[in-house]
Amino acid sequence: MRPCEAPMTSMRHQNELTSCRRAFSSPNVDEPTVRSFGEEWSRFDQADVDEKELARIFEQYFSLFPWDCLPRDAVGFDAGCGTGRWARFVAQRVGALNCVDASAEALEVAKRNLHSFTNVSFFLCSIDRLPFEANSMDFGYSLGVLHHVPDTQAALSACVAALKKGAPFLVYLYYAMDGRPWWYRALWRGSNEMRRFVAGLPTGLKDLLCDALALVVYWPMARLARIAERLGGDVSNFPLAMYRTRSFYTMRTDSRDRFGTPLERRFTAGEIPEMMEAAGLERVQLSESEPFWCAMGFKA
Repeated sequence: MRPCEAPMTSMRHQNELTSCRRAFSSPNVDEPTVRSFGEEWSRFDQADVDEKELARIFEQYFSLFPWDCLPRDAVGFDAGCGTGRWARFVAQRVGALNCVDASAEALEVAKRNLHSFTNVSFFLCSIDRLPFEANSMDFGYSLGVLHHVPDTQAALSACVAALKKGAPFLVYLYYAMDGRPWWYRALWRGSNEMRRFVAGLPTGLKDLLCDALALVVYWPMARLARIAERLGGDVSNFPLAMYRTRSFYTMRTDSRDRFGTPLERRFTAGEIPEMMEAAGLERVQLSESEPFWCAMGFKA
């Protein structure tokens, strides 16, 4: 990663835990998806996940993030904070962190999980209604969120608009199975049809089926990948191999995330840099390791 080429200065932020319920009416929100995530995070609040496991996953997502480029007491935002599972690691390294989510239920969970931090604020609003002045944030990130809105490009542009010149922005977007063999893509297409069905079910039945998928699909495939790796096999194209080192709780969470969410979009490694540059970012870099695709850029 190249060093920052533009200086960034921080802004003062009140050193207290606040909550701002910001009413919004936005065309770039899919209400069934927001409700689905509210239900998911209320059920999987991440309280039972081992801290070391969360830290390992956090480092994977943030492997490209230029911590050394941030100014002292940097102020930034988490666009779509969910339970605050990543915010808990970021808040330890910055001056102030603004957690934004469109789900009131998710924000309540995040507030509980982050209650010990005095430098975190919460905002109930959609991503295209961010409660920040333009060009005011020292950094920003959005992990696993922008592919769940109707217009990902518009949401990405809204995030970049809040950044100062030269500020870094990290994003994680679902990949379109680019680089995978044909049979892998065929498996995904089948799973996507199942997602369309499961996502439309009543909450209780949806939760039950997603737990069942975690038990009969995620767990066996992850364990097979783990055994194959120990025997010296190449598991780079092994379905769900990423979960070979993760807990069953995480598998249940991600199964609910994957199959219970109504709206999902996917992007190729070629599309994501184009989208980021169109939003006003430069020096875009994609991670070469899972999860795909994590990408970093700096506001031009």
